[in-house]
Amino acid sequence: SGFGAGGVACTRMLRAAGFRDIGPCDSAGIVYRGRPERMNPVKNELLEVTNLNNEQGSLADALRGADVFVGVSKPGTVTPDMVKSMNRDPIVFALANPDPEILPGHLDGIARIVATGRSDYANQVNNVLCFPGLFRGALSCRASRVTDKMKIEAAYAIASAIGDDELREDYIIPDPFDQRVPELVAERVREAAIDDGVAQQ
Repeated sequence: SGFGAGGVACTRMLRAAGFRDIGPCDSAGIVYRGRPERMNPVKNELLEVTNLNNEQGSLADALRGADVFVGVSKPGTVTPDMVKSMNRDPIVFALANPDPEILPGHLDGIARIVATGRSDYANQVNNVLCFPGLFRGALSCRASRVTDKMKIEAAYAIASAIGDDELREDYIIPDPFDQRVPELVAERVREAAIDDGVAQQ
């Protein structure tokens, strides 16, 4: 939900990570091929690899039977009933800031995992976990550009900061002040840059 710069970037990363069944939505509902309103060249380009069944309808329609919701839109766009219509054990990333698409407290007993961009709830998704390490890794090998693999490896590095014995529904992502994270990210990004042939050491 939200198909501006943030939603487009999330879609491209999800595709690069191997996700195929992605249903983009914006303020006019599901983004589909041939839609007459609120379209642009970037949306049209991404429709070549998303919404493969060219579904139409509202955000509520898109959530029905979905496994994961990723919101980078605006507050209050998701209701508990919409999440109840998702598949079993739904995952909800309600990342609009400062107020998410739905508050975690409204999803108790409904969603298996909930993340927001806020520090006063569990599972804060904060870009500070990525950027210092990503830039350090890229600069350390004088990477000529940032590749999809470098971004994906940064994400895996962030996830690796939480051990299997620590992982739980309310702790899927490390704290933004976890000092291990920048080094973990930098190393994985540097290795990915070398593998992709963009390092200029």
